[in-house]
Amino acid sequence: MEENHQEIRKKEESKSFKGDDKCFSGNVQVNMLFEATASMCISGALVSFEKGARTAWHTHPKGQRLIVTEGIGYTQEWGKPIQIFQKGDTIICPPGVKHWHGASKDCSMSHIALTGQDENGKNVDWLEKVTDEEYNQIIK
Repeated sequence: MEENHQEIRKKEESKSFKGDDKCFSGNVQVNMLFEATASMCISGALVSFEKGARTAWHTHPKGQRLIVTEGIGYTQEWGKPIQIFQKGDTIICPPGVKHWHGASKDCSMSHIALTGQDENGKNVDWLEKVTDEEYNQIIK
């Protein structure tokens, strides 16, 4: 049960783990900032991608917002061209949009992910991995 007061979560208290190989290609570190709760159905994480690392294709039932804190990255919606983003950019992904995102081939990238959670506690549907051929479409 949540209490009615502010809470400071110290950095040392946050969960940190390597991105699951089923959901990510390359080296990805996930640092959970906060979990969704009954009163706020959104979670937050700082996610760091080494050069060339990326998510698998996926969707979010309640959408996601990414705030790019470091580096240069790529994102792509299913059936559309790859787009480049960089530190200071924000990516708004509506519910149900099939996409992937990750670091560029030459630069690492970090973002804060704010992800909505549905009434069943689900915040992501992982799909197939992005192939090297798909990822390398950015290289002309």
